[in-house]
Amino acid sequence: QVQLKESGGGLVQAGGSLRLACTASGTIFKVNDMAWYRQAPGKQRELVALITSGGVTTYGDSVKGRFPIARDDAKNTGYLQMANLKVSDTATYSCLMRVLSSITALRENGYWGQGTLVTVAS
Repeated sequence: QVQLKESGGGLVQAGGSLRLACTASGTIFKVNDMAWYRQAPGKQRELVALITSGGVTTYGDSVKGRFPIARDDAKNTGYLQMANLKVSDTATYSCLMRVLSSITALRENGYWGQGTLVTVAS
């Protein structure tokens, strides 16, 4: 099994910055895609950012240029550096990792973190 632990959420003023981290532990051979999603109250969950094992990144339109995603494979950790935060960025942010549990695993499995709340005050 794999567990994801997120950290770094909290309350910040508009224009401020936060860094989220998500660390995977457990039976891991390789982490493929790492992604951050967010869900605001009353809204659908949306992709914030994704990074492949090869370092290719994808961003949601609303965060392009503000929320670079990064990863440290030695630590099985993904990061989301959030800058120039807006009130509209207020949401629960969750990480998703697609993990191969062993070298002989036939397919990857997706695992979610518990979510961390980011609140941006005006």
